[in-house]
Amino acid sequence: MIEQPQSIFEQTQNSFNNFRRAIAGKEFLITAEVSPPKGSDPSHMLAQTRSIKGRVHAVNITDSSRAVMSMSPVVASVLIQQQIGMETVCQIACRDRNRIGLQGDLLGAAALGITNILALTGDPVKAGDFPDARSVFDYESVRLLQLIQKLNQGLDANSKALPHQGTNLLAGAAIDPQSPSWSGLQRRFERKINAGAEFFQSQLITDFDRLDKFVHQIANQSDKPILAGIFLIKSAKNALFLNKYVPGVKIPEHMIDRLAKAKSPLQEGIAIAAEQIQTARQICQGVHIMAIKAEHLIPEILDHAGISINPKVK
Repeated sequence: MIEQPQSIFEQTQNSFNNFRRAIAGKEFLITAEVSPPKGSDPSHMLAQTRSIKGRVHAVNITDSSRAVMSMSPVVASVLIQQQIGMETVCQIACRDRNRIGLQGDLLGAAALGITNILALTGDPVKAGDFPDARSVFDYESVRLLQLIQKLNQGLDANSKALPHQGTNLLAGAAIDPQSPSWSGLQRRFERKINAGAEFFQSQLITDFDRLDKFVHQIANQSDKPILAGIFLIKSAKNALFLNKYVPGVKIPEHMIDRLAKAKSPLQEGIAIAAEQIQTARQICQGVHIMAIKAEHLIPEILDHAGISINPKVK
């Protein structure tokens, strides 16, 4: 019997599944955040991404984070996968798309070989560079997760069969263990689990006692991995900016003082991030590293944390 060659669709679907396998294998997961360019030239994004190849399981591509306009995360993800060969986690936010647009982008992402989606509600437009833009929010993150479940079953949002094949997307969600409402945090986590979330990336973590409590009292009721958000804080000024402009972020005073007194604030920030990775490693199954505009420093952070190249990562 002559074996038929794989279709282009089948080839793209089989190319990037290391992250899924690492989750199943209970590996310590490492993802890093990369922002698409604010323009049509992806050269800088690709260079920054190339600098962390072999050090992370997947690269998380943001979707106009903080409502600041940037290149489509689907396009950016495809460029990275095709030109660098690194697996991506493509963010999809509900802020800018109705359910028709969400389905179209998810089907297109799957056709182009994107296998991992981080389902987000999206930051409010008032926080971004187009504060007068019209928000959509036809769905929010839980309904988006439910939509991905349907597409994976070969159904559209109306539960009608897709005539040209469904998807096989690994859906993840965001979580904020430092949320002031413990009961609200638990309800939100359970709803996302029930909606099909297979992994969770947290917001920036500074209170690791709170993270430990969340993991042991809430997250451990499921087998889904939690990746703690680790942020490279470059200076005391950077910390103050984050506290003022990024919703939900509260860098503690002792950390700001440590950065302010350091001879090299950037090196101190690298040391802090490495210490946090070491702490997170004792609590949860992974870290999500955010080193905005300094992704090339992620290998140095991982070296300081004692995290070597994972031989299972291509």
